[in-house]
Amino acid sequence: MALEHHPIAFPKLDDEQIVALGKFAKLKAFQAGETLFAEGTPNYQFFAIKRGEVAIVDRSSGHDRIVTIHEPGEFTGDVDILTGRPAVVRAIAHSNCKVYEIAADDLRRILNEMPRLSDVLLRAFLMRCQLLEESGFVAVRVVGSRYSPETHRIREFLAKNKVPFTWIDLENDPQVDTLLTQFRISEDETPVVICGNDKLLKNPSMAELADCLGIKKPIEHTIYDLVVVGAGPAGLAAAIYGASEGLKTLVLDKMGPGGQAGSSSKIENYMGFPTGLSGSDLANRAAIQAEKFGAILTAPAEVVQLSRETGYYALRLESGEEISAKCILICAGASYRKLAVEGYDRFEGSGIYYAATTVEALLCQDAQVVVVGGGNSAGQAAVFLSEQTQKVFLLIRGGDLGKTMSHYLVQRIEQTPNIEVQCYTEICKMYGNKWLEAVEVFCSQTGQADTIKCLAIFVFIGAVPHTKWLPEAIQCDRNGFVKTGLRVMESGEWTLRRQPFLLETSLPGIFAAGDVRLGSIKRVASAVGEGAMAVQFVHEYLASS
Repeated sequence: MALEHHPIAFPKLDDEQIVALGKFAKLKAFQAGETLFAEGTPNYQFFAIKRGEVAIVDRSSGHDRIVTIHEPGEFTGDVDILTGRPAVVRAIAHSNCKVYEIAADDLRRILNEMPRLSDVLLRAFLMRCQLLEESGFVAVRVVGSRYSPETHRIREFLAKNKVPFTWIDLENDPQVDTLLTQFRISEDETPVVICGNDKLLKNPSMAELADCLGIKKPIEHTIYDLVVVGAGPAGLAAAIYGASEGLKTLVLDKMGPGGQAGSSSKIENYMGFPTGLSGSDLANRAAIQAEKFGAILTAPAEVVQLSRETGYYALRLESGEEISAKCILICAGASYRKLAVEGYDRFEGSGIYYAATTVEALLCQDAQVVVVGGGNSAGQAAVFLSEQTQKVFLLIRGGDLGKTMSHYLVQRIEQTPNIEVQCYTEICKMYGNKWLEAVEVFCSQTGQADTIKCLAIFVFIGAVPHTKWLPEAIQCDRNGFVKTGLRVMESGEWTLRRQPFLLETSLPGIFAAGDVRLGSIKRVASAVGEGAMAVQFVHEYLASS
């Protein structure tokens, strides 16, 4: 059944807009039944219909389903045209037709040079992705237990990279037996990922999954003006400003866009979004914006070594790939600290989580959960989870939420009846067989212990910077946070006549921004500001080199 012609997702271009597109296009004719592009086609073209009709067909469920039929004045495609990812649907001439064909690079020029047309196209692309997922699109299938850390890892990777997927829960989904029989796999071999109708991966690594889906960008053998390590808010901001200002920009991330901010279910105090937005939505929009300007984002791509070569810096990835750059921006962020509780590692990914998004919330519906931490991330998680779960226990070591959490979140928590705040309280034991079933907590104020039955613990207790891969020449403090600017000067190891730029590390031309930087303010807006500021320093460095 075709989707309703949503006015944002399926707009009709006016004559002026069609003429503008025509300047970048080739006029092509297709006979009824001919394919314009097929699912799985990478770097596919954009088509605007001049005459006739083009059907968009979803084959993900094993049979053809018409998603929509484009008429004259309408156009094909979604954000995958900008990212270079393979098409997830097929475009077929529904009748004899003539279309304007535009390559992805030319489409980027249109988006950058024609603001009014750019708004129409980008809004349509974003809305189409949302509508397709809501329409019964099967896409990639993940078969695995809700209590499996490996299943959670795969689902998190797909969600971060905005890959539509259907999760088939080994515990209670009626499709499980049919699929296991169809693909001749046992429960012990799960999790498995089914790409399309025939490709099956058993517990794949992120690299194997990315290769199968065709979502990892190839890295050019060239010297980049700027390589950004980490695709959190700071890294994405730098990518947007760097690429839009003409720098050849590459962004690397070991998981996908978002960083820690991507785990926020709702950010309500970010300027310009009065109703709030999720961290994943913010990251997705920023990634599309960066790619619109020509930045290349690739994941998974984990940097393991940085070295100085003649005239440039060299980065080596875990995959063995090597990248050359004139400047590097370290935005590798930080990961959440773990609780010092016996048996903790046993429940990671099967009861202990460091993010509270829809991926995790689906595992906890109508159950009791525990959130540990007193900062904004913990508060946002508690409020979000309260909408999905029976009860949320928020545990803090201190006695006053207001000392570490924004006032609006404290008020929201106080007004939510199924959130119980327990002060001066820590987890001391965990119980469960295959998965987490309960925790024992201790209140230092009363000296009493209590047991809480819960299906999950969400931990937000500070962070450890991702800086172990950095060379000794880049100075860090004893906790691993990168020193920049005046802190580098104070160490006495700065060798140039000029002072280091505000965000410059002890190696000239290498900068740091966001959570990884010593002295940074741990807020999304601050990270975005630092990422944008770093690009200005990159320009100044390149001009003086």
